[in-house]
Amino acid sequence: MKKFILKTIIYILLILLLLEGIVRVFHLYTEDPPRFIDEYGVEKRVPNHDGYAVTGNRNQNFSKFHINKAGFNSFREFTPSANKFEMALIGDSFIEGFHQDFSNSIGKQIENQTDNIEVYEYGYAGYDLANQMHLVYAYEKDFQLINKIVLYLNYENDLGRGVYEPNKGRIKMLSSTVFKIRDNIKLLAYGSKIGIVEPLKKLAQGGVAFNDTHNAYKTNELKDNEEEQLKIDEKRIANFQNLIKLYGFNKSKTSLLLDTRKTSERFLEFCRKNNIRYIDFSISFENSKKPTTLIYDHHWNSHGRALIAKELAYYLKENKTPKPLPITSE
Repeated sequence: MKKFILKTIIYILLILLLLEGIVRVFHLYTEDPPRFIDEYGVEKRVPNHDGYAVTGNRNQNFSKFHINKAGFNSFREFTPSANKFEMALIGDSFIEGFHQDFSNSIGKQIENQTDNIEVYEYGYAGYDLANQMHLVYAYEKDFQLINKIVLYLNYENDLGRGVYEPNKGRIKMLSSTVFKIRDNIKLLAYGSKIGIVEPLKKLAQGGVAFNDTHNAYKTNELKDNEEEQLKIDEKRIANFQNLIKLYGFNKSKTSLLLDTRKTSERFLEFCRKNNIRYIDFSISFENSKKPTTLIYDHHWNSHGRALIAKELAYYLKENKTPKPLPITSE
């Protein structure tokens, strides 16, 4: 019996080692560059990291990222100047763009379709509008030099708070020993990515390994009636107003990038009344004959990102105003 148990343990270890090797050789795991909060309270990536982001459970999307000196995934460094025309594109994982090679990012495509414009992509997974507006406020000196600012807004997720607080808990958790072990054992990283270890995590937290499908079905019912939606809209608009009060909003050069199909008409009306410009990409997505999102994910695929780049390139062409020439003494 002892020999049987010992052999079983050895075989299990050998199988795990084999699987670890397969995951490494075929690079089935994704790399997540480390995060930190800088002296301005801005959460971003640790600079100068290169690697590959993998999504899908069979290496379906394999793309290279590069974290620049500013701490964001980008093909260029951010060097705002009074002598150049620049646009800042700010947002969450949709803008961070780990689903596409950094050398063919939305910003790069915009530059390819315009003349003499530099695009700075301040994308970071998890950013909401509070993160974005605080970033502009925190880096005020840089953004005074940047001509156009575009904030990506997912209405359903990005207006849940009216003040920014850095997520120190997340940074602490991701720096913990458990996550370091997960990141170094690639089989665990892969298992976490495709959801295999999720039941184990729930058990460790004292929960149920697998969801009760009956209860899950109940919680998926649509509950928001018109009165409840009104309260939600009022709260989100109030949060937006408070963010503007705290961090400012330069209407002359700032626009929101959004999908009007997924945005409340009340919020859109608020923007129109207050001369807050928004760039709507819903028509180009709706008219597209090709899918605009990944088949296993809700993020934009390469075609969707190309449509976003086209919309923003058109916006810049229509709204580009040259910087005034520097005053020189005769």
